[in-house]
Amino acid sequence: MGKTIIDKIWENHQVVSEENKPDLLYIDLHLIHEVTSPQAFAGLKEKNRPVRRPDLCFATMDHNIPTVDRFNIKDETSRMQVETLEKNCIEFGIRLEGLESEHQGIVHVIGPELGLTHPGKTIVCGDSHTSTHGAFGALSFGIGTSEVEHVLATQTLWQNKPKQMNVRIDGELGFGVTAKDVILWFIGQYGTNVGTGHIIEFSGSTVRSLSMEQRMTLCNMSIEAGAKASVIAPDEITFNYIKGKEFAPKDSEFESRCAAWKELISDIDASYDKTIEINASDIEPMVTWGTTPSMCLPVNSQIPASEESLKNALDYMGFKGKENIKDIQVQHVFIGSCTNSRISDLVEASKVVLGEKVHPGVRAIVVPGSQTVKREAEQLGLDRIFLDAGFEWRDSGCSMCLGMNDDIVPEGERCASTSNRNFAGRQGKGARTHLVSPVMAAAAAVKGKFTDVRSFMLTKNTEVNQYAGT
Repeated sequence: MGKTIIDKIWENHQVVSEENKPDLLYIDLHLIHEVTSPQAFAGLKEKNRPVRRPDLCFATMDHNIPTVDRFNIKDETSRMQVETLEKNCIEFGIRLEGLESEHQGIVHVIGPELGLTHPGKTIVCGDSHTSTHGAFGALSFGIGTSEVEHVLATQTLWQNKPKQMNVRIDGELGFGVTAKDVILWFIGQYGTNVGTGHIIEFSGSTVRSLSMEQRMTLCNMSIEAGAKASVIAPDEITFNYIKGKEFAPKDSEFESRCAAWKELISDIDASYDKTIEINASDIEPMVTWGTTPSMCLPVNSQIPASEESLKNALDYMGFKGKENIKDIQVQHVFIGSCTNSRISDLVEASKVVLGEKVHPGVRAIVVPGSQTVKREAEQLGLDRIFLDAGFEWRDSGCSMCLGMNDDIVPEGERCASTSNRNFAGRQGKGARTHLVSPVMAAAAAVKGKFTDVRSFMLTKNTEVNQYAGT
């Protein structure tokens, strides 16, 4: 019987394996941020234990960081968490990309862009969206604070091996359909529990055609389908992305690694506990209407009729049922988060807003995923496109993805958000979150309500062509 890529990585990292017991896995990379690490470091100090492999740890500040006046953290708890991380990294010899670093940013953005994320690695972080790194063919997942302490102390982690699911997506994505729409469609069709107890491998011609940044979006939100983690087998697109990055292998070592990484594919005769096949042509631009990512429909749909099972979600979101999604007005637009704040996300959104103006009733913000992304965007002139349209251009951080910093959606108001969760209160008390792709968010900012970005762009292109006399 053949092996899956998940089998291969898992077996390569087993330190201890006994029947009917969890396996002890070696961890290659431990990513750290300010929110889930203080208690873990405190536990080490209480037991007088060192960090086992500080060279395999990497820290940044992201959740609590203001995206305006970034050195002025007003909330006392947030400021204390940031200061504590800085002290702990100095004490234990861990590299930190802090507020003054040119590389500071969201942990799941800077890991890949610095070349820390490689195929075949085991990667953990005290953050559920660590699954993002699975886009590189890494086995990566979020852990709790007690597990953070265990990894700091031992560079290992006890884990029961999950079941395995193959989600095969084939065909060509339509115009205006993005990786964000793919994962929202998947969760909308199969629910937030479809991946429970599983690691998902995304495969198929559609997945192979995606860029690394698009693959990261796909893996990032696999957690919202209930999965433990997700993975995509590495290929030339993966290798080309990694090559030349600061922490990537160099020269002959890189070539040697690539040869090994090419073996990280599932065997033809590998078996899965569950397989789901998807036709990419079925997927349209998506909008969430409720309080879980599974409450999601194509933009040209109606919200479901009111029924008992949906009452709480409809009430929280201020709907009676049967409203047209394209009639929903928004007061806020957020382009950012570890799901959709990379340079390609900003490039695509900028194409939508170029020459347009943000609707008078909308506050729209763009938050690059890292200071590196911000610099690159500014070199391309994207900041001017957004600013000229009426967007706010911010520093890097988790920002409006979650209510842990200054960027909050007021109670009862709606936000078209490129983040990953639309839970009640996620963006602030009483905030009403609608998850969309960057291009859908950009179109909503211009129109003041949800609109089909496909028709928006076709109309816009026609206007441009007419203006140019073509």
